[in-house]
Amino acid sequence: MMEEHGLLEKLRLGDKAAFNELVKLYSNRVINTCYRFLLDKEDAEDISQEVFIEVFQSVRSFRGDAKLSTWIYRIAVTRSLDEIKKRKRKKRISSLSKVFHIDEVGHWITGGVMPDRSIGEKEKMNEIRQALNTLPDSQRVVFTLSKIEGYTNGEIAEIMNTTTVAVESLLYRARKKVSNELEKILKN
Repeated sequence: MMEEHGLLEKLRLGDKAAFNELVKLYSNRVINTCYRFLLDKEDAEDISQEVFIEVFQSVRSFRGDAKLSTWIYRIAVTRSLDEIKKRKRKKRISSLSKVFHIDEVGHWITGGVMPDRSIGEKEKMNEIRQALNTLPDSQRVVFTLSKIEGYTNGEIAEIMNTTTVAVESLLYRARKKVSNELEKILKN
C-alpha cells in the first residue's frame, strides 16, 4: 500500500493503477457509509460508484486541507444526503427507530402493516414521522454518523468540515429533540 501523499500525486496525474488502489482501499468503507444513510445495498453501491467518479474527476482540485480519506467520506455523505432528499428520507427513519429500540415504530413508519390498529394509533405514527423529520440536515448527519456509523466526534468534524465542539452541540441537540418528541408521542 502506498502512502496517502504518493497516492494523491499519482491520482492527480491520472494514474489508473493508483485509482484502482484507491478504490480497493476505500470502497468497502464508502459503501458502508452510504448504506448507513440509504439502508439499501444496491443504492449504496450505486452511490459509492458516483463517489469514486467524483473523486477521479475532481482530485486535481483537492486542496489537501484534510486527509484524502476524510475528503472521500465527505463526498460519500453529501452524495448519500442528496439521494435521501430525492427519496423524501423515508427509508432512513427505520434506522433511527432501531437506535431508539422501537423497531415496531420503525416498521410502521416505513409503511409496514399495522394489523388491528386503531385510527388513533395511525395518527400517533404520523406524529412520530413528523418528529423525526424535524431534525435539520446538519443534526441528521451528525446523529447518523455518530449513532449509526460509529464515527468519533473528531472524525465527524473532519467529514463535515467543522469543529468538534460544533459536532458535540449538534449531536446533543439532535438526541434531545428526537428523544423528547418520541417520548411525548409514545406516552400518549
